[in-house]
Amino acid sequence: MKKRRLGKGGPEVSAIGLGCMGMSEFYGPSDDLASIALIRRAVDAGLSFLDTADMYGVGHNEMLLAQALRDGYRDKVFLATKFGNMRRLDGASLGVNGRPEYVKAACDMSLKRLGVDHIDLYYQHRVDPEVPIEETVGAMAELVKEGKVRFLGLSEAGAATIRKAHAVHPIAALQSEYSLWTRDPEEGALAVCRELGIGFVAYSPLGRGFLTGLIRDTARLDRRDFRKVHPRMSEGNLERNLGLVSRIEEIARRRKVTAAQLALAWVLSRGEDVVPIPGTRHERYLDDNIAAADLVLGRDELDELDRALPPGAAAGARYNAEGMKRLGL
Repeated sequence: MKKRRLGKGGPEVSAIGLGCMGMSEFYGPSDDLASIALIRRAVDAGLSFLDTADMYGVGHNEMLLAQALRDGYRDKVFLATKFGNMRRLDGASLGVNGRPEYVKAACDMSLKRLGVDHIDLYYQHRVDPEVPIEETVGAMAELVKEGKVRFLGLSEAGAATIRKAHAVHPIAALQSEYSLWTRDPEEGALAVCRELGIGFVAYSPLGRGFLTGLIRDTARLDRRDFRKVHPRMSEGNLERNLGLVSRIEEIARRRKVTAAQLALAWVLSRGEDVVPIPGTRHERYLDDNIAAADLVLGRDELDELDRALPPGAAAGARYNAEGMKRLGL
């Protein structure tokens, strides 16, 4: 597995990471034993960058990783988790919390669930508009001094917030959605990250699985799969976005690769400072994703993809109205 560095002088991680969210929630039922086996298979294959959050499965995902990282696996991975999106035990949202006292309490709870003595990369999951970012990052910086956290990150933060945060303590990575159908970071976030020497972690690089070409009809998805109500997969938008996927599939067929590999290779092509973290619960898709790290696209192919899926091409919003309010703050 090739390596990439998160920003200037930041940590070195595998060129492709593994997003673990779907192993606990949002995409229908999963099997813990199968997930643990898949995580270990990924690590054995050289995929060292694992991503979770305290809200995934309301703590379940972190506890799942604790089991997967036993027997010597902890020392082989760069472990990232997040805080800030509060939820009740039944999963209901309690909003965003960036208060310093909450930052420290959330970190202690994550350390306990993960069964580790430190977190490699600790993100603020969403910016709290009611708390100055300087106060939140100040508390995060104290966690670094205490040895509980190695590097700090932000998720879906706007350019001004990134600058303010970085002035308090170096930010190693910004995590935001980035793919062929979500090119929002190109509007400024990527440029700010490069100016300040911050790495960029791309979540949902396969468009929540849609860009693989495997989703044609949301009626076939499990009733607990949140994509059934995703704006881009709603009636009208779904049909238009399937047209975009067909263009990816056409180029992939000519290159004799899968649509997923082509979409991941495109994200990897955006710069050596960009690290995609696709999620999966299936070995065959994991192997597919890992193979994308070695796929290099030519200038003609990149230009064709840009023409086929230019910024703003996707029909529908990235989240529902409430979710959209929490982006770019």
